[in-house]
Amino acid sequence: MVSPVRGKKLGVPNFRDWNPSPRWAAAPLVLALALTACSSPAGSSSAGADDGRPLVLTTFTVLADMVENVAGDRVRVASLTRPGAEIHGYEPVPDDLVRGQDADLILENGLGLEAWFAQFTERVDAPTAVLSEGVETIPISSGDYEGEPNPHAWMSPDNALVYVDNIRDALVGLDPEGEAGYTAAAEAYKAEITEVGDYLEEELGSVPEPARALVTCEGAFSYLARDAGLAEMYLWPVNAESEATPQRIAEVTRYVEDNGVPAVFCESTVNDGTQRSVARATGAEFAGPLYVDSLSEEGGPVPTYLDLLRHDAEAIVAGLAGGRP
Repeated sequence: MVSPVRGKKLGVPNFRDWNPSPRWAAAPLVLALALTACSSPAGSSSAGADDGRPLVLTTFTVLADMVENVAGDRVRVASLTRPGAEIHGYEPVPDDLVRGQDADLILENGLGLEAWFAQFTERVDAPTAVLSEGVETIPISSGDYEGEPNPHAWMSPDNALVYVDNIRDALVGLDPEGEAGYTAAAEAYKAEITEVGDYLEEELGSVPEPARALVTCEGAFSYLARDAGLAEMYLWPVNAESEATPQRIAEVTRYVEDNGVPAVFCESTVNDGTQRSVARATGAEFAGPLYVDSLSEEGGPVPTYLDLLRHDAEAIVAGLAGGRP
């Protein structure tokens, strides 16, 4: 079974000495303890109009949804980027800066993902926490970013438990009175995330070596592959490069052929044409898009983070465990 990460002391900034503004401190504080998946898609956000609750701003929709699952109704949550956005090369617009001025707390992924984020925080006066603190990172193995930590740590169910703990700690620092509720909600949410990791391990157990490989466009699945015991192969390491060289295409094609990998995948925010060519050349199935950097709009395939994890896990299982011999 996948070993969930529990009880780890994390390096989240301590907000306990920070005095919150009285404009929200006396607001009614009600937490929904029976939390499952977030009921509203992050990015459409629960922020709404200023109703006296503190505003927590995240850099992208996945983080916003995770925060909503822990925070319940005690805070307003908003994502800087919208559903479907590609976050690697995002450029803040004036509207982002306006919204940021009202933030009481800003949460980012870190690990170099939000290269554009410094432009934003220079103009916004709010405490910031990095949600990947405490994650055991995997270095990028090639390309312009070789040796730097792979930023897609939230794609691992094990790592996601670290993110949830960091979210809980940041919210408690912002709103100490809500500690009991945040803790209860975080534990319930972690139990649901752990189920996805357990499902992957159990369902992929029958896939024979050497076909146990996750072949994608971007190298965004290093952590998920590690959790699930899969080898990893990709066309480019990060979407900031997002173009495969002829040599790399040949390497991936040869790998799929030599190892009898039954299916290949591509991320939803990039062009999948090259990966479809690999599928045609090798006879592997192109097993549809995987979601990484962004949630979908409400009514779409992945309106919440749990939906994203479950969609990707089910697609990977169907492609590898149900593919060609």
